[in-house]
Amino acid sequence: MKMKRIVIIGAGAAGMSTASRVKRLKPDWDVKVFEATEWVSHAPCGIPYVVEGISPKEKLMHYPPEFFIKKRGIDLHLNAEVVEVEQGKIRVREKDKEKSYEWDYLVFANGASPQKLNIEGISLKGVFTADLPPDAVAIRNYMEKTDVRNVVVIGTGYIALEMAEAFVVQGKNVTLIGRSERVLRKTFDKEVTDIVEQKLREHINLRLGEQTLRIEGKERVEKVITDASEYKADLVIIATGIKPNIELAQQLGVKIGETGAIWTNERMQTSVENVYAAGDVAETKHLITGKRVWVPLAPPGNKMGYIAGSNIAGVDITFPGVLGTAITKFMDLEIGKTGLTEQEALKEGYDVKTAFIEARTKPHYYPGGKKIWLKAIADKESGKLLGLQAVGAEILPRVDAFAVALQAGFTTKDLFFADLAYAPPFAPVWDPLVILARVLKF
Repeated sequence: MKMKRIVIIGAGAAGMSTASRVKRLKPDWDVKVFEATEWVSHAPCGIPYVVEGISPKEKLMHYPPEFFIKKRGIDLHLNAEVVEVEQGKIRVREKDKEKSYEWDYLVFANGASPQKLNIEGISLKGVFTADLPPDAVAIRNYMEKTDVRNVVVIGTGYIALEMAEAFVVQGKNVTLIGRSERVLRKTFDKEVTDIVEQKLREHINLRLGEQTLRIEGKERVEKVITDASEYKADLVIIATGIKPNIELAQQLGVKIGETGAIWTNERMQTSVENVYAAGDVAETKHLITGKRVWVPLAPPGNKMGYIAGSNIAGVDITFPGVLGTAITKFMDLEIGKTGLTEQEALKEGYDVKTAFIEARTKPHYYPGGKKIWLKAIADKESGKLLGLQAVGAEILPRVDAFAVALQAGFTTKDLFFADLAYAPPFAPVWDPLVILARVLKF
């Protein structure tokens, strides 16, 4: 196969995974990556921790740009905004001038952007989103120059909770405003969110079921007005969700899926020949339901990039799909899930059996044991596992083990007999997962 020109839009996790994979398999191919910011291989998940001050902003890049250019031979263009996409070429704005580049293969890896709140005062100084590394830098700079005491976070998802924590830890008065009646409403059932909300109320002013009407201030933000009250604000974070950046793909006539993200097959190919999509801009399928889903998370994004790069370079490999496995925390309360919630399973038409337990992470006689709550969902008739939600302490090994069990098609009986490790410093002899299976099954 003669030398090919690969153009990748976006230098985040998916884009750089694609570029690195193509270069590994076809070192002599011309691989160009165009990134609108100066950040490459960045980790948006780390933003709240930079804002909190526990990690320097430079660490948000997994590798510096020079690594990709010198070590991997990738032609990396930073501060390069792709403005137009056509069959066989793209137009890019670089250093105030526009330039065209030709491609044999094109990859959309240009991620997602924050949902805009259509309210007054959104452009006031001190109002931020928390989506990309430059946001973390801007928030830190603002806090250094301004006396920030009262912070308002608008939103009830993962980012909203993580950003609220970042300011609580710094001794700020934090108000979290949500339109919905409970936090994490789309991804967790009520038993779990009740525990999360109780924890939130210990540290912040939690205002649920309130619609934000406008943001007010003269020189900079001063307060947030809702349909129920008003709140002092020296800084506002808008974390009301994200949407995939599909506009460039639409210029090329690429099919947009039912989720609103770019439709792809299991090789990450789009509906247009030699055009691929990976990461937060692309949809995939759910491993349990088989339906199209959009799950903008870093681990699948990286793998999608690897799959796209492999297929472009002639290695046939498919991406099986996702379970939506995710984890976060608020202060010392860990929150995680994999697979379907009860509400999702019912919506899919499953006849479900559920169990919700409270357990401890170590035997009662061993110091340091903490509480863990687990909720499992299974199909009533077959006993096939459908999902897990976990909250409390040391939840990661349970969420991960359950994710593997889901992917392997385990039943509650299989989980009950799973040969899990035990020693008093690590876990009770009846691991919480095994107790959960016992309650579900017997």
